[in-house]
Formats: sequence, structure tokens, C-alpha cells
Amino acid sequence: MAAGKKVLVTTTNYSKLCKDAKAQMESNGWTIIENDFGRPMTLDEILERVGDVDAVMAGADYWTEQVFQAAPKLKIIARFGVGVDNIDIEAARRRGIKVVNAVGRNANAVAELTIGLILSAMRNIPALHQSVRQGGWDRFVGDELMGRTVGLLGLGNIGQRVARKLAGFDVRILAYDKFPNRAAAEKLNVTLVPSEQLLADSDVVCLLLPSLKETYHFMNRETFARMKDGAYFVNTARGALVDEAALGDALTSGKLTAAAIDVYETEPVSADNPLFRIKNIITTPHTASETYETFRNVGAHTAQAILDEFEGINPPKGL
Repeated sequence: MAAGKKVLVTTTNYSKLCKDAKAQMESNGWTIIENDFGRPMTLDEILERVGDVDAVMAGADYWTEQVFQAAPKLKIIARFGVGVDNIDIEAARRRGIKVVNAVGRNANAVAELTIGLILSAMRNIPALHQSVRQGGWDRFVGDELMGRTVGLLGLGNIGQRVARKLAGFDVRILAYDKFPNRAAAEKLNVTLVPSEQLLADSDVVCLLLPSLKETYHFMNRETFARMKDGAYFVNTARGALVDEAALGDALTSGKLTAAAIDVYETEPVSADNPLFRIKNIITTPHTASETYETFRNVGAHTAQAILDEFEGINPPKGL
């Protein structure tokens, strides 16, 4: 038992969506400090709460040296998701803070939304929905997915699931990955190609790469220019991978027919983001992983990781 231990949970809706995980933590003597703001916590809000916590279940908030200095008891950060681009891993290591994530636990949810965004962009579903609700009867001639070439920039857990789901649409699937899983690609009937070829040959490009220094603005003016004229672009990875100004120009110039994005360079996104003035883009609020199943799976994983770390029983390997 970890009587007297405290965990700060910065992801939202923890009590509502992770009841079993919360009960498990509390039954093991943990006190839970929750994020009740309904959004990522600000630096000041984190600093006000982190002073005496032993562990963190981190959402999309930023974890830096400044935060670590204010958290002398912090021993582990369990990322409530996969991406750790919001955590200064090196600073955490210097202070002996373990960082673990929930690899694969949200892959299906993100893959399903990726498919949904492809279809929404090709058939203009959100705009038609809004038009009908406002009494309109606008018609829209869209494109079918069948027979198209879909390019997956990234063939990790999410990319492989997207490929598996696309198999029923009778499409040709290309993929680029710096460290490709060739066995998985062969099993999924995916053709591995260089990124330049993928961009040039794909009717639909799905961005599924991790956010790293070397992938910052992976999609920029040059890479958008390499895409097929009239192609579609979908991003359910991270906003930092895309130069939003370049994306906007590709959409307004007609280079791209449409785009659908779930992530942004700055989050939460501002209402005055220039992308929101463009008609042929569909936007969602970084919600790809937010399903009841994901919250249950990731909640259980992060709770167990923290408990194991403090009990010393098969502690998780840090990043």
C-alpha cells in the first residue's frame, strides 16, 4: 500500500471515464488530484498543484524543467496516451523521474477517426450536415475512396490499424516509415516506398508519424507541392508536423481538394486561426483517441504503471 501518496491527473474527465482505475488507485492508498478545468492545465495551474505529488498521469499539458523543480517528490510520469512531445524527457531523466506512455492503447480509436476524416473530407459530410440542420438542401458531388491510392506517412501501431481497416475499401495502400515493419507491411498488403514517392502517387495522404525534432514541419511548402494535384490530406498525429500556413496555401490554391485535421501547432486552438477561414478543411479538437474504450484501457495501464513503480513489482521501463 502507498498510504499518503498523491497522484496528479491532468487529463480531463478522469472520475467519469476511468472509474475502475481511480478505484484501484484509491484502494491502494493513493490520493488523486484531478484536473477539473475541462482542458489542458496551464503552467501556473500545474505549479500550484505539483509541489507534493509523487506521480503524475499527464494529459496534453507541458512538463518542463521548471515544473520538475517545483516537484521534488515526483518519481514517475505516466503519459495518458502515446505521444510524449509535451514532456522534456532529458530533464526528467536528469532528475530521476521515470516517463512511461501507453503505446498501442489508443491505436484503434485514432485509426477509426482517421478513416472517418477521410470519408468526411471526400464527401463533405460536416458541411452537408450543417446545411440540412439550417433548412438548406445543398448537394455536393464528392469523390469515392474505392480504387484510390492511400498513402500512410507512418506505419506504427496506428498506421497498421488504418491499413487493416482500409483493406475493405478496395484501395492501394502505400506507406513510408523511417524504421518500417516489413513483415507487417507484407501481411497488410502495404507497399513501402520513400516519402517522396508516396506524396506524388497518393490520392489521400494520412499523417501518422511521431512528433520528433526531425519530423517538425514534415509537411511544409515543399512537401505539399510534391503531392498529387487534387489530393486529400488528413492529420491525426501532431500539429507540430505541419506548417499550417503551407497547408492553408495548399488548400486555397486548389493544390489540395480538401483536408481534415484533428491537431494543431498550438493547442487549445484559437478561434482566429487562419485555417478556420478556409471552407475545404474539416477540423476536430484533438479528439482522435477519445473513446470510452481508450479511457478504460489507458486508465488501467497508467494506474498499473504507477502502482508497479512504487511496489517494485515489474516496474515499467522508462522512455
